[in-house]
Amino acid sequence: MTERDLIQQCLVNDRNAQRLLYERYKKGMYTLAYRFTGDFDTAAEVLQDAFLQVFRHLADFQGKSTLGAWIKTIVVRAALSELRRRRIHFESLESQHGTDTVDWGTTVLDTEYLERAIQALPEGYRTVFVLAEIEGFSHKEIGEMLGISEGTSKSQLFYAKKRLRETLTLI
Repeated sequence: MTERDLIQQCLVNDRNAQRLLYERYKKGMYTLAYRFTGDFDTAAEVLQDAFLQVFRHLADFQGKSTLGAWIKTIVVRAALSELRRRRIHFESLESQHGTDTVDWGTTVLDTEYLERAIQALPEGYRTVFVLAEIEGFSHKEIGEMLGISEGTSKSQLFYAKKRLRETLTLI
């Protein structure tokens, strides 16, 4: 079933199509939600909230991006909303650092260890790190999503990478 057919079937409340859409995207979107929240149960709640929004607003999908990219944006916003609800505050840094051009290298790392290191970051660092390095958002986009300046986004990423380097050198 093509993406367009799947959307059309979902819009007429075809439960099989809705299940198929959910099954197609749930794993990747759950992983994304987990990277933001750092908690399995909270990530499941974010995923559920996000898919409720997906189905409520599917008629608004304009096809300017892929359906997956559109759903990803909804999941990111749902996760950020949950973090805000929990009153997560970003560390405010007075000094702005230049772009961190450190090569993360080609060393093979244990994925579980790397994931734990990312989860151990302070939430502000982790959120910016995931948005920039894993999801590929620009600092301008991150700033708009999080209500912070581009400079704060850059500095959060700088310090997140610095902390990860320190953690990962202990391997």
